[in-house]
Amino acid sequence: MRILLISDIHGNKEALDAVLKIPHDMVICLGDLADYGPSPSECIDLIMQQEIETVLGNHDAAVGSKMECGCGYKYKHLSVATRDYTWNMTTEVQMAFLRQLPFSIEKMIDGMRLYFTHGSPRSNYEYMKPETSESDLEEMVSEIDADVLCIGHSHIPFIKKFKDMLIINPGSTGQPRDGDWRASCAVFDTTSSKAEIIRCDYDVETTCNKIQENMPNPDELITILKRGY
Repeated sequence: MRILLISDIHGNKEALDAVLKIPHDMVICLGDLADYGPSPSECIDLIMQQEIETVLGNHDAAVGSKMECGCGYKYKHLSVATRDYTWNMTTEVQMAFLRQLPFSIEKMIDGMRLYFTHGSPRSNYEYMKPETSESDLEEMVSEIDADVLCIGHSHIPFIKKFKDMLIINPGSTGQPRDGDWRASCAVFDTTSSKAEIIRCDYDVETTCNKIQENMPNPDELITILKRGY
């Protein structure tokens, strides 16, 4: 089975459409459907209509429950600046959908235990990064029993073996921050036990035009999208 992993869509419908064209048997979304981007309503609707299993991201909690987003200081001001726009663009039905998203999803497929969450198994505000120390990783994963751990949140894609566990971060579909502007996702093949990071071109100009026409802080948001950081 080919599992398409998407994460951190952040209201970028053009990027979401692009990654969903990748051949797959199942899609799991690792959270953060809204904030930063111009099309939160359309992204949430697509996830709902296609019944894509999704975990709760910190921005989903912030939008749906009007909580503190808990994001890193470098981008927090943009989250705050775009929050009113996001609330104005989303319906109560969509916000209720965000509120009911689960913290994690667990599956047993082809004899493998798969665990999906947004930040880390401890908190959807906690970052797991390529440079996270082994001692910190040990603490983060100590409460779960999984062969494959899939997480998002950092916007940095990576695939890493930690002891007997494979950790996969597909990066950000809608707002990459690793220096590559293309939409990021991953595919995990449960038959071969192999994971692959995939980058997709998308119509970034359309997304940027929507931002320029409708959103606060457009120049900074557009720069991030076009540079990938």
